Amino acid sequence: MRTAVGTALAALVLFPGEARAHLVTTGLGPVYDGISHFALTPEDVLPVLALALLAGLSGPRCGRAVLFVLPVAWLSGGLLGLSRSSELPLPALTASTLLALGALVALDRKLPLGLAAGLAAALGFFHGYLNGTAKLGALGLSGVAATLFVVVALVAAFVVSLRAPWSRIAVRVAGSWLVAISMLMLGWAFRAG
Repeated sequence: MRTAVGTALAALVLFPGEARAHLVTTGLGPVYDGISHFALTPEDVLPVLALALLAGLSGPRCGRAVLFVLPVAWLSGGLLGLSRSSELPLPALTASTLLALGALVALDRKLPLGLAAGLAAALGFFHGYLNGTAKLGALGLSGVAATLFVVVALVAAFVVSLRAPWSRIAVRVAGSWLVAISMLMLGWAFRAG
């Protein structure tokens, strides 16, 4: 009896009827690729986090501006980058954007609304263009844009909601960590180049 149950169980486990390892058949394959590309690329994630922290420190209006401008600019830059024939790696420039944004967070500089939207447009277009040159595809870029919307909404809203004076200092400390990370990235970029 135990042998028959063991054999049946082994047959079920070892010989599945159908196995799918990817989401291509659901229609989410390329979108999921864009989401995972963003989540696994520190050169993209960290500047977005810095910009979201900065927008949150600057208030709800700046947070909303970054929330809506960044994904649109990223998608626009990405679609333009798709026309490039080869990938365009610029590690020193991407680390420099993180350095500047992290420094602004650490210094607790409140941005005017226009400057916040301009930074979001510039960062989004630049990083989107780099994602486009990596041939992420239009659906992959839309996955990145959707992820950006969610990340910026959550991070900026969290920072805006902070009321205790010490909590603002904690956000500034996070900005200083981003500056330190950007310096390591810059060193790595120049060492490799």
